[in-house]
Amino acid sequence: MLPVLALLLRGLNAQFFPTLLGPVVLDALRISLLTTGCTMFLTVLLGTPVAWLLARYDFPGKTALDTLLDLPIVLPPVVAGVGLLLAFGRNGLLGAPLELAGISVAFSFAAVVMAQLFVAAPFYLRTAKAGFMSVDRDVEDAARTDGADRWTVFRYITWPLASAFLLEGLVLTWARALGEFGATILFAGSLQGKTRTITLAIYSALESDLAPALVLSAVMVLLAFTVLAVVRRLGSAHTPR
Repeated sequence: MLPVLALLLRGLNAQFFPTLLGPVVLDALRISLLTTGCTMFLTVLLGTPVAWLLARYDFPGKTALDTLLDLPIVLPPVVAGVGLLLAFGRNGLLGAPLELAGISVAFSFAAVVMAQLFVAAPFYLRTAKAGFMSVDRDVEDAARTDGADRWTVFRYITWPLASAFLLEGLVLTWARALGEFGATILFAGSLQGKTRTITLAIYSALESDLAPALVLSAVMVLLAFTVLAVVRRLGSAHTPR
């Protein structure tokens, strides 16, 4: 409790709002909100079909695929950043073809999103898969018997019944993306107004001006507490009574 208390006492001071409205803090908040918003959108768009596939079908290599998709959860973020550079950097596996097409990925806004997506999306995949597995197949079969097609069943039966799991996974994904540091600083750099997120701004401010670091740290504590409260609330929503 002492580190949390120290952050709040030092961060929530008389200069909190003036510092919060400063360009350094506002730029970091803006970049973090934009990048995590894109990450959440891509996570739902790309992760939901994969979670559905893993939850409902058996196929050769399923265990290996499931393990690979979970790997970023336990992989050190710095290693993730190196991997992203080796894959999409200027001299990476896809770097040269992308450069020929006029696309530079590393050290850009897109690089921040890709780093967040790589390390955070597995949290959504795990909970979404659990949510789809929890849906009673008999309810879906009954809807099909009444004439509903596959999309209608998914939209009106499966998705609502699994929604608590999906929302919990999305909250966890957002929190992990918001706190990402290692992969982002290696793959996207720390350019103010372009790639410098909240965590990168805190690290940068510690070397020059402590006030933004304290304010952003206090903001992160409050956000983390809110995220945990939401996750606990969502968890109790789908806990059997």
